[in-house]
Amino acid sequence: MDFMTALDIGASGLNAQRTHINIISMNLANVHTTRTPEGGPYRRKSVVFQSQPLDSEFTKAMRTALEREVKGVKVIGVVTDQRPFKMVYDPGHPDANALGYVSLPDINVVEEMANMMTALRTYEANASTISSVKAMFARALELGAR
Repeated sequence: MDFMTALDIGASGLNAQRTHINIISMNLANVHTTRTPEGGPYRRKSVVFQSQPLDSEFTKAMRTALEREVKGVKVIGVVTDQRPFKMVYDPGHPDANALGYVSLPDINVVEEMANMMTALRTYEANASTISSVKAMFARALELGAR
């Protein structure tokens, strides 16, 4: 694998995890949202990832030589969770029904924070990979200059 392919793999991971972190942040920000433009309470969202072939010239040559693809990751979509809403008794809330219950999004803050920590660690791992590749590239340039 060449340096550029390694950078492409790391960059695809950074991009995917940035989207994941943004979606988790949106879920956390809307944990008490009872009205949306679509109508009704906010619905939790999730990111769907898929492996993606990297199509640089080097990876095409590697695929021919090794008969395998070098892959990165991409976000193929954001899906809306269909969990039922939580019914919370709050008769003073403007969106309460006739019985005094309010429909709130079924967003578990602990679950979202665990997802956020996982996404952040994955983002950091990809950033570390890119830093390592840059250091190896710089070292190779130093060796080549001697």
